[in-house]
Amino acid sequence: MSRMSKRAVVIGAGLGGLQCAYILAKKGLQVTVLEQDANIGGCLRSFKRGNILFDTGFHYVGGLKEGQSLYPLFRYFNLLDLPWVPLDEDCFDEVIIDGRSFSFAVGHERFIDTLSKDFPSEKNALRTYVNMLKEVGEHMYDAFLPGDATDFYSTSLFARSAYDFLTDTIRDPLLRQVLSGTSLKMELNRDRLPLYTFAQINNSFIQSAWRLKGGGQQIADHLADDIHSMGGEVLTNTPVEAIEEQNGHAEGVRLRNGEFILADFIIADIHPQEVIRLMAGCTSVRNVYRRRMKGLDDTIGMLTANIRLKPGTLPYLNRNIFVHRDGTDLWTAEQTESVNSVMASFYPNQDAADLLTPMRWADVIKWADKPVGKRGEDYVEFKNRKVEQCIQLIGNRLPELRDAVDHIYSSSPLTYHRYTRTHEGSAFGIRKDWHSPFTTVLTPKTPIPNVLLTGQNLNLHGVLGVSMTSVITAAEIVGMDSLRAQILNG
Repeated sequence: MSRMSKRAVVIGAGLGGLQCAYILAKKGLQVTVLEQDANIGGCLRSFKRGNILFDTGFHYVGGLKEGQSLYPLFRYFNLLDLPWVPLDEDCFDEVIIDGRSFSFAVGHERFIDTLSKDFPSEKNALRTYVNMLKEVGEHMYDAFLPGDATDFYSTSLFARSAYDFLTDTIRDPLLRQVLSGTSLKMELNRDRLPLYTFAQINNSFIQSAWRLKGGGQQIADHLADDIHSMGGEVLTNTPVEAIEEQNGHAEGVRLRNGEFILADFIIADIHPQEVIRLMAGCTSVRNVYRRRMKGLDDTIGMLTANIRLKPGTLPYLNRNIFVHRDGTDLWTAEQTESVNSVMASFYPNQDAADLLTPMRWADVIKWADKPVGKRGEDYVEFKNRKVEQCIQLIGNRLPELRDAVDHIYSSSPLTYHRYTRTHEGSAFGIRKDWHSPFTTVLTPKTPIPNVLLTGQNLNLHGVLGVSMTSVITAAEIVGMDSLRAQILNG
């Protein structure tokens, strides 16, 4: 690599940061990724408890077949050869509402046909719904076309209401609930969720659905290995203290140990409020921008129960199960004291399962200042009570689960905040609002031209959304034309 190569520093080694670093290294830049924790991966991180490997936030992805949404991106990032396991094509997601079971089948036509058996009078409405999903998927890469990405996000379905579309299209209220029943992949909010977010995520999983044998950490590790092979470096236990500027241009980053690293470009794969903190000494960042970033709302977090199962007691289920308490309104943002919805996900090569349910930061904030392991018995009792409610609710579908449990390891939004640095333990990043896409759907640009943002807090969350965002961010440095061609044409 030339000694004259431009140098890029990436703050944060989550999926977005690693993908940006991969792109820049492939384009010949000298890349350094700085991760403040001991492990890379962010929400992709895997961890061991005994002989069982659990995932932190990764459970499944959609659209991995050729011609589908995620395929071109993962082909470019050299991630297709990981041990992907396709989920059951007849039912990759099972939704339980009002005691009835409904199957989500892979493939747009099979999806329509399967649900039409339960809702025959809504078949035409289901086709309208699916055609909208397909159109979003077919035009997803329009975000890579020439022009300002701001225009794409502000004039597209980001500026339409997901809830209004469902109520206008689907007459049967039960079917509306069913179509919303896999909602633990996003935060359903009837007043704010953009239709684009709802559509892109659901479309990709209907295309095809996949688990990863051996854990999501493999994605992060594979990207890091390739970055190293291209001459870049990924450093852990290296917290950044400040971004330093001169005459409106960032010169580099100051580490907590006092070391200064020069950079021609800086990409921050962290929450925008953390970026503002790092820019505290940057005089070119106006207060109006600081207030805007600090005023953004975060989506809800999750309680997760990682369950080690007694060997041979519960056969592996090649689907996800979403169970909702009778009478639950899935589009109500307010969470109650009781667990009303739970997702069950299984590991293809282990006697293990995860249960997930939404949880507010407000529910755990009173323990936020206490160190890990020293939050007190009341915190442990609180988590145990929630886990028990999850087991009771999923027991309506899997009564054999309770006797199959060997040990449970639970985590709350506090855990996510501590180990993945997600702001307030948010599961899906900043809350987008279809009323105001200009202010809640962020672009990579900041007031400092050579400092850029990436990650789930910008426009879309999840593996697909973050991968799209990584390309848009990196293109601000290397240009979109050749990058788009390499991704779409292979």
